[in-house]
Amino acid sequence: MKILNYISKTVWVLSLISLFTDTASEMLYPIMPIYLKSIGFSIVLIGVLEGFAEALAGLSKGYFGKLSDNSGKRVPFVRLGYTLSAISKPMMAVFIFPMWIFFARSIDRFGKGIRTGARDAILSDEATPETKGKIFGFHRSMDTLGAVLGPVIALIYLYFYPQQYKTLFYIAFIPGLLAVFASFLLKDKTQKHLAKKKPTPFFSFLNYWKTSPAQYRKVVIGLLAFALFNSSDIFLLLKAKQAGLNDTNVIGIYIFYNLVYALCSFPIGILADKIGLKKMFLFGISLFAIVYFGMAFSKNSCTIALLFFIYGVYAAATEGISKAWISNISDKKDTATAIGTYSGFQSICALIASSLAGIIWYQFGANTTFMITGIMTILVIIYFSFFIKDKIIKNDTQT
Repeated sequence: MKILNYISKTVWVLSLISLFTDTASEMLYPIMPIYLKSIGFSIVLIGVLEGFAEALAGLSKGYFGKLSDNSGKRVPFVRLGYTLSAISKPMMAVFIFPMWIFFARSIDRFGKGIRTGARDAILSDEATPETKGKIFGFHRSMDTLGAVLGPVIALIYLYFYPQQYKTLFYIAFIPGLLAVFASFLLKDKTQKHLAKKKPTPFFSFLNYWKTSPAQYRKVVIGLLAFALFNSSDIFLLLKAKQAGLNDTNVIGIYIFYNLVYALCSFPIGILADKIGLKKMFLFGISLFAIVYFGMAFSKNSCTIALLFFIYGVYAAATEGISKAWISNISDKKDTATAIGTYSGFQSICALIASSLAGIIWYQFGANTTFMITGIMTILVIIYFSFFIKDKIIKNDTQT
C-alpha cells in the first residue's frame, strides 16, 4: 500500500516494541487489583500505590524528555525505559512484601517516564508535519493492539489455571523481553544541534513553559483542562458493571473498546493529516462528551456496548493526534521536552481527575459524575473552537 510507504523501519520497530510492552502490561491489568488483594493489600493501599506510581511517571516524563533534548540522544532513553518496565513484571511475583511491591510498580512507571518523550520525539523525527497523523496513528494502533492481546491471553490462561496469578507475571516477562531485544534495532540519528553538557535539574523542564511558543501553551492549557475531567476508564467499567454486565462481560467490553481503538487509530491518523489535527481532535472529544452523557442515562448492555464502540473511536481520534499536534507546534530540538512536559502534566491531571470522579461518585452518584464530565468537555470544545488555530511551527521543524 502506498500509505505504508510513510512507515519507516524505525517506526515499525518502535511500534512493535510498544505492542510487546502493552501486551505484557495489559495482560496484568485485569488481575492486578485481585492479585494485590490476595497478598494483603487493602483498597486504600492499592489506591496509594497506583497514585504514587502514576505521579512518579508523570514527573519523570518531563525531566527525561528535557534530558533527551539536552543530550541529543533518544535511543538510550527508549531502551532503558522499556527494560525497566520489562523487569518489573516478574519482580512483583518474586516477593510479596508491600515495600517491594511499591518498588517494583514504581520501576515500571519510572520506565514509562524515561522513554515517553524520547520515543515520541523519534516518531516526530520520522514524519513531516503533513504525515504526523499517519505516523502517530500507526504507532497508536500497534500499541493498542497489545491492549487487546494482553487481556485475551490473561483470560485464556486463567480459564485453564484459575487464581494462579503469580505465573501470569512471569509469562508477561516474555513479551516485555521481546520489546527490549527489539529496542537494540534502533539507532540514533546524528543531531544537528550540539548536545548541552551542563547538568539538567529534575524540574528544569518546567522552564520550557516560559520559553515555549505561545501556540504550544494555548493548546496544552486546553488539553490539560480536558485531562482534569478525563478520569480513569475504570469508572466506565464500573458503570458497565452497574448496568448489569458480569465480570467476564466487563473484561470483554474492555477488550472490545481496545480493538476498536487499535483498528481506528491508523485510518483516523490518515484522515487527520487531510482535514487537520485540530479538527480531528475536536471530533474526538465531541465523541467523548456523547459517551459520558450517554453513560449517565444508559441502563442496558446494548447501549453500553455502543458507547464503548464510540469511546474506542474517541481514543483513536485524540491520543496519538494530541502528540502529533504538539510536535507540530514546538521546535524540533525541543520535541521530547514539549511532549514530555505535556505528558507529565497530563499524568498529574489524570490522577486529580480520577480522585475527583471518585469523590463525586461517592457523594452524588454515577450519573452526576458523568454529567459533570460531559458538561466540562463541552466547555473545552468551545475553547478549542474559538481560541486555538491549527498551525505549524516552521522554525527547525523538519530534518
